[in-house]
Amino acid sequence: MKIDILKIDGNPSGKQCDLRDDIFGIEPNDHVLYLSVKSYLANQRQGTHKSKERGEVSGGGKKPWKQKGRGGARAGTSRSPLWVGGGTIFGPKPRDYREDLPKKVLKLARKSALSLKVKANQLMVVEDFNFEAPKTKDFAKMLSDLKIKGKKTLLLTNGNLTTVFKSGRNIPKVKILEADKASTYDIVNNQILLVQQGGVELINKSFGINEASN
Repeated sequence: MKIDILKIDGNPSGKQCDLRDDIFGIEPNDHVLYLSVKSYLANQRQGTHKSKERGEVSGGGKKPWKQKGRGGARAGTSRSPLWVGGGTIFGPKPRDYREDLPKKVLKLARKSALSLKVKANQLMVVEDFNFEAPKTKDFAKMLSDLKIKGKKTLLLTNGNLTTVFKSGRNIPKVKILEADKASTYDIVNNQILLVQQGGVELINKSFGINEASN
């Protein structure tokens, strides 16, 4: 499938990019997308939550009062879970939330995410560009010229472009990643997927395809 390539000033470049149908034109698999996003979010969790149980709380070694004769409930420790300052009953413990998926499932999920963006007309391809020096003003002007200013945007670059990253990192709703580093979650979690022309080739290579895009 062909898609027009835009200049960063928003005008057509007169060139087209070939998007592979086996990557950008498949029928999106909703369940695989769900599994991939769920796995990604689970893997972000640190799992370091912890509360002390009654055996771990300091103090409480002495019986607060005698067993009988006071007219109140019996108590063996001031660190009972029923008391203020006592241990927690069935509190959270450190655990690993990691969920691993087969490589084929992860690959299908990324293809589904890219195809979903194409299907929803949320994918734009721009000519390769770089800035001489980091300048947020230039990046903001590009977004305005492309008529995507204020939209949640993911820019996939043709490699590690430090000046581009630094130019856009302070703009709200904008995220910048190398094209072959974007996860399924990154691809679907935006309104506009903006890809540099060379980034399309990087995406192809990430799927084991070395054929250059036109």
